[in-house]
Amino acid sequence: MNTIEQFHKIKEASRKMPLLSAQKIDKILLKLSKAIVDSSAKILEANQKDLDRMSTYDPKYDRLLLNRERIIGIAGDVENVAGLDSPLGRTLSAKRLENGLLIEKISVALGIVGVIYEARPNVSIDVFALCLKSGNACVLKGGSDAMFSNQALVNIIKNTLEEEKVDPEIVQLLLPEREAAVELMNAQGFVDVLIPRGSQNLINSVRENSKIPVIETGAGIVHTYFDKDGELEKGKNIIYNAKTRRVSVCNALDCLIIHSDRINDLPELVNQLKDKNVEIYADQESFDILKGSYKDQLLHQAGEDSYGTEYLSHKMSIKTVKDFESALNHIYKYSSKHSEAIISENKETIKAFYSMVDAAAIYSNTSTAFTDGAQFGLGAEIGISTQKLHARGPMALEELCSYKWIITGNGQTRT
Repeated sequence: MNTIEQFHKIKEASRKMPLLSAQKIDKILLKLSKAIVDSSAKILEANQKDLDRMSTYDPKYDRLLLNRERIIGIAGDVENVAGLDSPLGRTLSAKRLENGLLIEKISVALGIVGVIYEARPNVSIDVFALCLKSGNACVLKGGSDAMFSNQALVNIIKNTLEEEKVDPEIVQLLLPEREAAVELMNAQGFVDVLIPRGSQNLINSVRENSKIPVIETGAGIVHTYFDKDGELEKGKNIIYNAKTRRVSVCNALDCLIIHSDRINDLPELVNQLKDKNVEIYADQESFDILKGSYKDQLLHQAGEDSYGTEYLSHKMSIKTVKDFESALNHIYKYSSKHSEAIISENKETIKAFYSMVDAAAIYSNTSTAFTDGAQFGLGAEIGISTQKLHARGPMALEELCSYKWIITGNGQTRT
């Protein structure tokens, strides 16, 4: 089946989705969750085929990797989505006019959602679960790196739909070739919205070339600012977690900003990082302080390209600033408006940070690793939007809905 045929099939199949009850949708999701766990061996076998084609040194390797624990986590997210309230058919507002007309604003599905993503097979399941729960059909365009994993997962989805007597054509997995992405970006009349998930290059390409509306899920160039009033022990644990919990994800720490009044605390702040072989690119002031206490082979002097970089690996930069305003200026210059954090015990400084920093998620005294739909209680996420129109931050059920106006009358006519 070619791509255009897939578009026609999903468009036709999606017409019947409004007839699915919330109970039926939840039943499908719970059955899918169990099927994912039951099919672990097949999923891992397919995933290994993908892993065998990628270098273990590739930053995308960790994103591609599936294991029993991650599969159980994926299935758990599907179950969590099933347990959420349906976002469909909610009355967002209602008013009765003087002429007696009842005007209601009702939540509805976006329609057909396209997602272009790279080496993250869990996205296939997350997108389907969220789209089904919100009444949307979905077109999946995964990267060639995860070709076998994505196919195995989508096969499980389609089998579950068939068993529940629901048209399996409501989900389509396109071929991994670039040509399919081009066709998806030109799928006017078939796809209602397109969401890219992946590198900045991928996002830029989709934004610049798509002829259908795009919701950007931007790259995560993430900063944590250790203020002059930061608490040392708290800072150590936050920095370690934000950088090393999982280096290949978009909420991982890329740049530590430190107030010059606390520069002498820097060796202790980053000491744990050397246990994970984190390479540090330090400006002159921080480099001088760390020399002799941090592993020589892991310590480098920063260049201009050390900042504004999403590392997605065991690397990070350090910038020393003389005051709070300088920290804000650095974030303003290099932020991708994804997640930014401050470590401080000064409530006024934190309040100013919240007000002045422009990002989808802003933290104080905690790790940026929490920028995640599941962690926010959304069940899962279809992406993290860094734009301001329609959606911002982790996107889940509500963000996959639009609305329509329902007008109820009793013979009124307009003069």
